[in-house]
Amino acid sequence: MIEQRRQWFMGVAAVVFSGTLALGSSAVLAQAKPLQGKVVKIAWIDPQTGLMGPVGNNQLNTVRFMAEKYNATNPAGVKFEIVPFDNKLSPTESLNALKASIDQGVQYIMQGNGSSVAVALIDAINKHNERNPGKEVIYMNTAAVDPDLTNSKCSYWHFRLDADTSMKMEALTSFIKDQPDIKNVYLLNQNYSHGAQVAKYAKEMLAQKRPDIKVVGEDLHPLAQVRDFAPYIAKIKASGADTVITGNWGSDLSLLIKAANEGGYTGKFLTYYAVVTGTPSALGNNGAGKVFMIAYAHPNMTGQPGQWMKEFNQKFNDDLYTFSYQAMFELLGNAMAQVKSTDPVKVAKAMEGMRFKSFNGEVEMRKTDHQLQQPLYLTVWQKTDAKNPYSVEKTGMTFVPVKEFPSYVSSTPTSCQMKRPS
Repeated sequence: MIEQRRQWFMGVAAVVFSGTLALGSSAVLAQAKPLQGKVVKIAWIDPQTGLMGPVGNNQLNTVRFMAEKYNATNPAGVKFEIVPFDNKLSPTESLNALKASIDQGVQYIMQGNGSSVAVALIDAINKHNERNPGKEVIYMNTAAVDPDLTNSKCSYWHFRLDADTSMKMEALTSFIKDQPDIKNVYLLNQNYSHGAQVAKYAKEMLAQKRPDIKVVGEDLHPLAQVRDFAPYIAKIKASGADTVITGNWGSDLSLLIKAANEGGYTGKFLTYYAVVTGTPSALGNNGAGKVFMIAYAHPNMTGQPGQWMKEFNQKFNDDLYTFSYQAMFELLGNAMAQVKSTDPVKVAKAMEGMRFKSFNGEVEMRKTDHQLQQPLYLTVWQKTDAKNPYSVEKTGMTFVPVKEFPSYVSSTPTSCQMKRPS
């Protein structure tokens, strides 16, 4: 099966690469700088307050940091300007922010935290673009990973830079398949679309790859509302689970880990977002060798990503972990250089099927559904060493690569029937 998918992926890549773009070569475009100095405003709609505020504030610093980098180097020559809005993790607040940004003439929107927010934005942007030809808006999704967003709810105006829930679970369960000590799994997730999808795909893929594994418990809890996870840890311990699979992020993962440490739970945690603000500090030394993360990046990448992490840490005394922003700027800059325009209609068409070299290798914005196809990494929490020196949140600990999953392994099929503008 994996070999068939590898051949399929490489075949698609070959078709894209042999087309009009062949974009491993932004250097060719860089010579022209067709839009030198033109300002492109991007509305950043994510939480700055509330329990998830620390995550959002880290990411706002990150996107501004990366915008500064790409303002100096992008092949179109444009200047990206970030216009921030605090959505308080609320779909309603996000729609208000969308309207305010459109009223200010902003035609590029970015958001990531919360798939419930993403669903609302996609619907509103679809309606706006249909009713306002010539004033179209593009939505760059940097972290909302509900697979439905590029399946049943797929939109021509929506582009996802993160790997979706099913892609991450495909890689995670490929790892679990070869771990004989994992026998009893507990599914604990946030009660919204992303959390429900983590549980759904975990059950489906475990049944396919390791039918002997028992799901001994399952809970969905309110998003960003639980302050004490001790009752959940008690249920997990009582179930006999040796492993917890969770898509939790932000305070919901930090407080879960804190409760596990205090409650003496010694099983594994298989996570999506353990590197996100607050969770590494909650882990401390207790999770060494037991907390795993599946993601498109990790703290010990070398080359440019490693240098940027070091610079960011020196500037903000914080960790850089949202690298999907980098892919976003690469995608937009390359597309704008190709079409010599910042018109969202032209840029959207150029981004479809675009293939380029990003921070984690060769990636492709799949034309069928606008889901970025990219490698994923499985990492484990352990002490820093000479090969993996980055101390996450200055804990003396870090996430060390265990396995890399090429794009053709992490790729999952789509049911998207995209409606494209005439």
